[in-house]
Amino acid sequence: MSDNLKIYESVRAVPNDAQKKINGGRLKGMTDINPMWRIKTLTELFGPAGVGWWTENVKCTREPGIGEEAAIMVELDLRYLQDGEKGEISHPIHGVGGAMLIAKEKSGLRTDDEACKKAYTDAISVACKAIGIGADVYWSADATKYTGRETPKPSPIICERCGKEIAETTGKTGERIFPEQLASYSKKSFNGGTYCAECQRQLFKSRDEHEKAKAAG
Repeated sequence: MSDNLKIYESVRAVPNDAQKKINGGRLKGMTDINPMWRIKTLTELFGPAGVGWWTENVKCTREPGIGEEAAIMVELDLRYLQDGEKGEISHPIHGVGGAMLIAKEKSGLRTDDEACKKAYTDAISVACKAIGIGADVYWSADATKYTGRETPKPSPIICERCGKEIAETTGKTGERIFPEQLASYSKKSFNGGTYCAECQRQLFKSRDEHEKAKAAG
């Protein structure tokens, strides 16, 4: 086995008790990895947190979502000692994670006071992924040319106004907004109607003009 794969091969497998199937939401069918298993694995490889491995340059920002929703995004660098306490410090391994801070649910808006912690944990998991921690789970979940497995394409969502397929777009800060999110926001904003981003803009503009004309008498 190549020395380049020494770490990767030693941490690619995830024990069954550290895996949990996701049974709901947009990630249904995927596998969640217990975050404490990653911490244990990092500690076994390099030593205790703060001594053998640590994070640096942690940045936590709030990003606006659709409507009143908001997310917390965390960026960080993971570093570790390559050969024990006397080893050289690794180059930084960048990780980006996110979690919803304010989400719109059936009962209304909900604020998650653990969003920053979840985003930080997610960012560590992304950095860990780069050195192979939990690789087998990600390998089986990702549709790539290496696995030869195809992921079924979701059924298109059609705009009721223009008849075109609702496409992914970007928000004001560059965040990705998926067709499902656009459709959900449209239904809440326009009495159950399903409209694409452009038609929503036109409808909002028409609504504003109507309100101004009404106010002017």
